Amino acid sequence: MRIGLQVPSFTWPEGTTKIGPKLAEIGRTADEAGFASLWVMDHFFQIGAVGDVEEPMLEGYSALSYLAAVTETAMLGTLVTGVIYRYPGLLVKTATTLDVLSGGRAYLGIGAGWNERESRGLGVPFPSTRERFERLEEALQIAHQMWSGEVRPYEGEHYRLAEALNSPQALGEPHPPVMIGGMGEKRTLRLVAEYADACNLFAYGGPGLIRQKLDVLRGHCEDVGRDYEEIERTALGTVNLGEEGMTTEDVIGLCREMSEAGIQHLIFNMPNVHEIRPLVTFGEEIIPAVAEL
Repeated sequence: MRIGLQVPSFTWPEGTTKIGPKLAEIGRTADEAGFASLWVMDHFFQIGAVGDVEEPMLEGYSALSYLAAVTETAMLGTLVTGVIYRYPGLLVKTATTLDVLSGGRAYLGIGAGWNERESRGLGVPFPSTRERFERLEEALQIAHQMWSGEVRPYEGEHYRLAEALNSPQALGEPHPPVMIGGMGEKRTLRLVAEYADACNLFAYGGPGLIRQKLDVLRGHCEDVGRDYEEIERTALGTVNLGEEGMTTEDVIGLCREMSEAGIQHLIFNMPNVHEIRPLVTFGEEIIPAVAEL
């Protein structure tokens, strides 16, 4: 099993002036500890599940570019970009830029988006759920077309590109892996089967719910003629290593449960990540222990 790190909060004791140095320290330490991936949310306001809306929130791709410069091996991505936040052609260019500058280490994490407050707050149109999923499918088609190397127009219901040129092309082969985030059985997991290289589920529901969602994904793969094993199965959870939190044995046990449920790449956020020691503990004890799962 691979282990990833998500950084969803930048509210650290050092304050705003130290966000940059602390993020760099977190990135370098995680990279050296053997984390397979580093992720940030693609939000512009902090979300309620993590903190107060007024808390600091960095723009995702700028933060990832910063992390690219201080890391060497970890993959980098947003978990995940709301399709309505950027025109798809520009999003593909942005993800490609991250991939090229990081030496081929980018994911394109994407989803339909849900945070109406930040959209309205910053003047981003927030269409219906149905339209957001229509736009998501078109964005996925545009990404595959632009990464194919074939320069031609794209004509969709919501997006029209007269010249879908992408130069330089990404270094990742055959392209940066596309990860779709979400648990929706009818639309989200169907789009995973048709277009994605990875899915991202929530680990909070436990292994039983994970099995259920992966069974649905397997069914969609059968329907569209896709090899289920081609899709990287990831999940997002939270761990708090510390005196009042989980032990290393607890975390290893959770990883084992998720592996048995079908997860290959488990991504954690950590409320005390700024203390750095939890990252070191992962590198010394947890990542080696779960590598063979």
